[in-house]
Amino acid sequence: MSDFIPHTKEEISEMLKAAGASSLEDLFSDIKPELRPRSFNIPQGLSELEVVEHLKKLGLKNNTHLVNFLGAGFYDHYIPAAVDALAGRSEFYTAYTPYQPECSQGCCNQFIEYQTAICELTGLDASNASLYDGGTALFEAVLMANRITNRHKIIIDNAVNPVYRKMLYTYTSNLNIEFIETAVAHGQSLRADIYKHLDDTTAAVILQNPNFFGVVDNHEDIIKEIHDSGALAIQSVYPVSLGMLKSPGSIGVDIATGEGQCLGNPLSFGGPYLGFMAVKKDFVRKMPGRIVGATHDKDGKRGFVLTLQAREQHIRREKATSNICSNEALCALKAVIYLSLLGKSGLKELAEYNHRMSEFAKTLLDKIPGLEVKRSSPTFNEFVVCLPRNAEEVVDAMFKKGFACGFPLGRFYKGMENYLLVSVTERRTTSEIELFAENLKEVLCS
Repeated sequence: MSDFIPHTKEEISEMLKAAGASSLEDLFSDIKPELRPRSFNIPQGLSELEVVEHLKKLGLKNNTHLVNFLGAGFYDHYIPAAVDALAGRSEFYTAYTPYQPECSQGCCNQFIEYQTAICELTGLDASNASLYDGGTALFEAVLMANRITNRHKIIIDNAVNPVYRKMLYTYTSNLNIEFIETAVAHGQSLRADIYKHLDDTTAAVILQNPNFFGVVDNHEDIIKEIHDSGALAIQSVYPVSLGMLKSPGSIGVDIATGEGQCLGNPLSFGGPYLGFMAVKKDFVRKMPGRIVGATHDKDGKRGFVLTLQAREQHIRREKATSNICSNEALCALKAVIYLSLLGKSGLKELAEYNHRMSEFAKTLLDKIPGLEVKRSSPTFNEFVVCLPRNAEEVVDAMFKKGFACGFPLGRFYKGMENYLLVSVTERRTTSEIELFAENLKEVLCS
């Protein structure tokens, strides 16, 4: 190990003595044993060839060959080759972030195109230059609603992504915010449960469409009730679904957020992804992050500027709209390239194809004895099935057959241990779906 540490044995001994530890291992004794490094005795270095071969062997342990029917907020969509080819140009991937916009006109141009695309997609007036991910975007929307309304109660539909909800509670654990969740329903939003909590202390209601169970809902009636109480409507959306569903802006949503991974960014163990946010014009100055605008210089030439950048680096900390937000520049670039390649008609075709293949999968799974496809509400490309046995066991058995067959809902919802969330994107062929149904039937009937 000494080969990799620049300190002498004497310096290490002095440091350990000052820290009251007898050894380097003892220095980390407060960490649970299962979370500690196996050993600090690092082996001797390898040649480049040996390292590459070692990494290849490690990579083969990942189940990247699985036919993927897993969604739950992150989706296996096809990414055109042009996305990485264009985003990989050195003028993009070497530019960290445009703190000095006058020196970063290319980046600012990219951001304004991204903002425009998100506004077109959501039907809202303004977008920032992206956020970390879908979960933190939702957190930012909650803080924004508190600032706008000066209220502190948030009502959350229980079908909002549980990962987002957990992130939300973590980020707000030291803030004066009251959260109320509706009862669990794997169909559409429970109107009565939302309305009974609405009052003049409610800052916002958080909805999701399609929700975590894949269910599509027209929240227009709920949003009217929300506005009548003086609160704001926040909606988390799956951007690909907007190719065929009503946009948040068209039904009166005040703040729309979501995860942009499905827009040209690969699945990658949780990131890097990007969150997006779009708002009504009235709320622009309360929005976190950066907003790029277009202008003209003294010579009449068109240029781009950071119109708003209300972060703690730029203004007095107590006036900052956020102290965690940042833009995901390269991921946002991929998103706008992806949307530009598809265009309006392409996004519509993609959404319709996703829906059609999902419905095809439903018809095949419906024929499996003991399996019930939940059909109480319309869905987009994701749906719930009830299995005759524990979903975790079925998932494990299907892994061995080469399928990531879905997300076991019992992990997040008590009493739903036999429920499985299945996702179908354009990446899944007819033959793959048929083979999936055949193998699932074998597992359930064995």
